[in-house]
Amino acid sequence: MTLFHLFLLAIIQGVTEFLPVSSSGHLILLPALTSLDDQGLVIDVAVHVGTLFAVCWYFRADVALALRGIPELLRFRIETRAGFLAFCLVVATMPVVIVGLIFKLFGVMEMMRSIAVIGWAMIIFGIVLYLTDRFGAETERAEGWTLKHALYLGLWQAVALIPGTSRSGIVISGARALGYARHDAAKISMLMSIPTIIASGTLMGFDVVRVADWQAAREGAIAALISFFAAWAALVFMMKLLRTVSFTPYVIYRLALGSVLLFVAYT
Repeated sequence: MTLFHLFLLAIIQGVTEFLPVSSSGHLILLPALTSLDDQGLVIDVAVHVGTLFAVCWYFRADVALALRGIPELLRFRIETRAGFLAFCLVVATMPVVIVGLIFKLFGVMEMMRSIAVIGWAMIIFGIVLYLTDRFGAETERAEGWTLKHALYLGLWQAVALIPGTSRSGIVISGARALGYARHDAAKISMLMSIPTIIASGTLMGFDVVRVADWQAAREGAIAALISFFAAWAALVFMMKLLRTVSFTPYVIYRLALGSVLLFVAYT
């Protein structure tokens, strides 16, 4: 794989992972719309690892808090805010893990890797994002996240297994529907991404180990580093922008891209 191809993949993954525009959809589209080869599992895992480190570093205070709560989970006794945050993240991750395993066992994901599916998902869930953002209240804060809301948003997150949906976008939509302020909705979405990326990366990692390739490992390390910086920049940009701007620019992008993809798919 050329350095340019690696750079392109890492930038796409890094920039789109946390923006509500679907990173998986863009990665599927790259080989589908160009002459470039599919990147394969090693690079997929690598760019996800890069984005994982980026979000962990950006929200390092919240991550440290959740890590302090893990011993409470292991003792089955939630006594502090740290333990409750860790528990909420586990509950929010379970739906996507369960549905993801079912999809993998029955090959559903491969069936949905098409330009038409991505195009429709871009448009439909872009409209969902617009409506929830436009009419959602701003009365809830991330610090008041409840277990009920964690499960609710976990179910929304499972919908992101449809290529083109956007994991961050669908969780933000669900959070805005619950009345979370834009910045807080994005923060919850980012925190929920951490165990989700770990779970998906671990699942893909088993496949990577079976086909160990040192050349691919070196390429993966480069891709992970680039995706880390790209994801960090995207996070800084979005979280600052959300203090003054709505999600409408992302909605417009989704509608435009979705329309182009449907035109390509059906002509």
